[in-house]
Amino acid sequence: MDLSTLNTALRRVPSWLVYLCGLAPAVWLFWQGLTGALGVEPIEALEHRYGELALQFLIASLAVTPLRRIVGLNLMSHRRALGLLSFAYVVCHLLVWLLLDVQIPSQILADIAKRPYITVGMLAFVLLVPLALTSNAVSIRKLGTRWRKLHKLSYPAAILAAVHFVLLAKGFQIEPLLYLGESVYCWCCGFDSQPPNGPDSPRACGDFRARIEFGADKGGETRLHPCVAR
Repeated sequence: MDLSTLNTALRRVPSWLVYLCGLAPAVWLFWQGLTGALGVEPIEALEHRYGELALQFLIASLAVTPLRRIVGLNLMSHRRALGLLSFAYVVCHLLVWLLLDVQIPSQILADIAKRPYITVGMLAFVLLVPLALTSNAVSIRKLGTRWRKLHKLSYPAAILAAVHFVLLAKGFQIEPLLYLGESVYCWCCGFDSQPPNGPDSPRACGDFRARIEFGADKGGETRLHPCVAR
């Protein structure tokens, strides 16, 4: 199968299926925690796995640009889903920490202030909040060209999340450093990049409205251009 055929097939995958498959591990991990399948420290294991999945989805969303540019693999139509799945796992990660791990409000604030890895993690979360809230067609239209600038925050957010993982790791571990390296690489590939050329690019569409509205289906629903769909 050549890349053009694969890209066509990927564009036909419905977003709801991406969300369904992406959220399935969250339910499965929670069930494992309830049944004792996560070991002697189920809360810690659940918290760690949710956080790691959040970082993996975030890096995957950022890797869409270099994959398209270097390899030719086009996942732009699913970039928004990957980013929102990352935020969903961040929320799960935080909820486990707040409600099941710490449980004491005063201790939560103390941990954020005194523990560097928690401080860095909370900074990453703060950067991700406006990105999740504006990952929709209405926000894209209202913000215009500012939307693209705002969503550049995903790169420092990913680096901060990876640093959070590195600081949290006990001893020298390769995996957190790999995540950090991947985040920095995605930053280098995409932070200062211009919209790509080609038939699917904003440059080929003429104006900003063309970049936002890729057409309408038979029911009249506006679809986002693949270059800005997240």
